Amino acid sequence: MKKYWQVLELFWTTAIAAELEYRLNFVIAMLSSLTSLVGSLFNLFLFYRTGYTFAGWTWQEAIIVVGIFTLLQGISATFFVPNLNKIVEQVEQGTLDFVLLKPISSQFWLSCRTLSPWGFSDLIFGVIIILYAGNKLNLSVSNYFLSILTISFGIIMLYSIWFMLGSTSIWFVKIYNVTEVLKSLLEAGRYPMSAYSVGYRFFFTFIIPIAFLTTIPAEAMLGKSQTLWISGSGIIAFSLLILSHYFWQFALRFYTSASS
Repeated sequence: MKKYWQVLELFWTTAIAAELEYRLNFVIAMLSSLTSLVGSLFNLFLFYRTGYTFAGWTWQEAIIVVGIFTLLQGISATFFVPNLNKIVEQVEQGTLDFVLLKPISSQFWLSCRTLSPWGFSDLIFGVIIILYAGNKLNLSVSNYFLSILTISFGIIMLYSIWFMLGSTSIWFVKIYNVTEVLKSLLEAGRYPMSAYSVGYRFFFTFIIPIAFLTTIPAEAMLGKSQTLWISGSGIIAFSLLILSHYFWQFALRFYTSASS
């Protein structure tokens, strides 16, 4: 494990050093994130301004869902998306050969090789929104700790889905259109699941686990979530993580190296 931590430190320090050559990008990313967040809150306000509420969700509680969504969006932009794009490039250019020859897990290398600091703004805004709404609701520290567990499960799910999607580049090479479809589906997590009809709720809970990314963590923070749903989040998260590992090993069987 010590070796992996040392490699991870090397990866991220060099990635940040390279990205900070373009510091104006951070300002642009901040403005983009702020615009997106304001848009989300404004859309939510359009529902609540007339006294309408999503079933079981007050205005401040719904804001927590938006905050968790923004946080996960920042994690995706910082860690997942840059590495997914690199997988596609390496398969397309044949440089994946060099990764597979290294004395380290290829999944670890491909998942952690780089990061984009331009996603930090979403991370910051997400935490601010969560703390603001939590303060209005007088949430205790224990509420936040329980939510951290379910948010961690959501991050694992999100990573596993992204990595399996990246693994399909071995067959399809360019998968940018597919990633846009996934991003569109993930947008459903911006609001509580009760905002959708029964059919959509079933789809976003049991087919594509969007509910476990934002709504379940928000319910855990508010003390509304049942132990069954929290346990289910953990089971789904680690099942998807294990599945991503075996799916990558399966995909490699079909990889034709650039030198063969």
